[in-house]
Amino acid sequence: MNRLKIFLNSISELSEETWKEVLPLFTKVELSPGDFFVKENVYAKKIAFLEEGIIRAFFTNKEAKEYNKQFFVDASLIGAYSSLLTNERNKIPQQALSKCILWEAKYSDIKKLFKKFHDFEKLGRKIAEYYFLEKERKELEMALLNATERYLLFKKRFPNLEQKIPQYHIASYLGVTATQLSRLRNKLLKE
Repeated sequence: MNRLKIFLNSISELSEETWKEVLPLFTKVELSPGDFFVKENVYAKKIAFLEEGIIRAFFTNKEAKEYNKQFFVDASLIGAYSSLLTNERNKIPQQALSKCILWEAKYSDIKKLFKKFHDFEKLGRKIAEYYFLEKERKELEMALLNATERYLLFKKRFPNLEQKIPQYHIASYLGVTATQLSRLRNKLLKE
């Protein structure tokens, strides 16, 4: 729980009065590899702080092909934000790729505290801004960078993740096939 406090305070500092009401909202949960934090086609109800582990957010097309949209690693916030904000069914499941330790809270309880504490509302705004910028950054990278440039950015952004998850997950995230990723990696090794 201490890591949650450090993480959120690094985004926007909360008063001790606010923390007294925020911390009790969170419950420790463990996920095993393959477990879902939120599934597809359900109404999302929770957000969580990922203290330890790896989670992927992905979607599946009509041909049942999966596309990894994002990876979340130690010390990050997860949740099906579109579903939480629109009250519609979730389209982007979040699944553990490793053993994960989470601190989860009901989003409805979080929203109540936004109204009560200005500093907590400010934190929520900063988190929303961050995820908006992340989404735009990823869209631009997919549109403007070639596969090699995207791979090099992946390695910089997620050091050591390549050794912890299957290569097909990385290929999917980069928008290439596993074969293309293998060729790309071999080419870079030779340079």
